[in-house]
Amino acid sequence: MRQKAESRKDKIMREALLLFAEKGYIDTSTKIIAQQAGVSEALIFKHFGNKDNLLSHLIKSGYRRVLLHHRGMMTYGDAKSFLRNMINLPKDLVSEDPIFWKMQERLSHHGFSKQQHELFIKPVYPAIKRAFKELGYENPELETQLLVLIIEILWKKEANGDLRESAELAKILEGKYGIQS
Repeated sequence: MRQKAESRKDKIMREALLLFAEKGYIDTSTKIIAQQAGVSEALIFKHFGNKDNLLSHLIKSGYRRVLLHHRGMMTYGDAKSFLRNMINLPKDLVSEDPIFWKMQERLSHHGFSKQQHELFIKPVYPAIKRAFKELGYENPELETQLLVLIIEILWKKEANGDLRESAELAKILEGKYGIQS
């Protein structure tokens, strides 16, 4: 019996993720999620309590997956490699889990979603600044702000399918910072 409950829970999560990514949080009801998952609405409430908790679970588990798969990429080794990794991070993240990032982009103004993304990006900021300092940039703080803004725009455009030249843009940024591999 335990295995069935887990697989139904996974179905709920998968369908909720797809629906939140396509329709948004407000326009997705637990009734629609239940229908798409082939379960009762009561089962959603049993597993998650409410729609807010379901969304929180999806966001937290998405960021856990990202941290597990990209821990090495986000670890500081040397300045040039780290900046290259950060420049390529949007493309790599979105290609690995496009539905999660599409949902995150769609919900980027939702309080909890925004908070979790800020927690995810927060430790990267000082490492980017350190890299710019080590590379001798005149104003590492402003360079960091600029690169973080670019990264934010890139992953959002990538998640929406609005960016077809991400590899070329990454090469331009690597050239701008003199960190080509």
